[in-house]
Amino acid sequence: MKPFLKVMKALSDPSRVKIMKMLQNRVMCVCEIQTALGVAQSTTSRHLQILEDAGLITSKKDGLWVNYMVAGGGESPYAAALIGNLRHWLEDDPEIRRIVEAMPGIRRETICSR
Repeated sequence: MKPFLKVMKALSDPSRVKIMKMLQNRVMCVCEIQTALGVAQSTTSRHLQILEDAGLITSKKDGLWVNYMVAGGGESPYAAALIGNLRHWLEDDPEIRRIVEAMPGIRRETICSR
């Protein structure tokens, strides 16, 4: 039951659901996600860690960047099921729509100083 609860708890926070919806659209780094959500970097990193621990997202280092993306779901059948269903859920939610529409203007090259 623990793997199931880990996935459910990871998606029990609105910010983490928003992160999942953003990552369904494109790979993003911490600073891009932070900008889209309007929260502190430490808060964003904590949300990402929870999602990654639950098997919902993965990360890949690319030079100075750490890129986050939706996981394939291979680690957990619960994560796989929710990842698949979440693609179709909340598309008409005003907050989700606002964030997704703003994403083209959120680019690491202009907001992240490295």
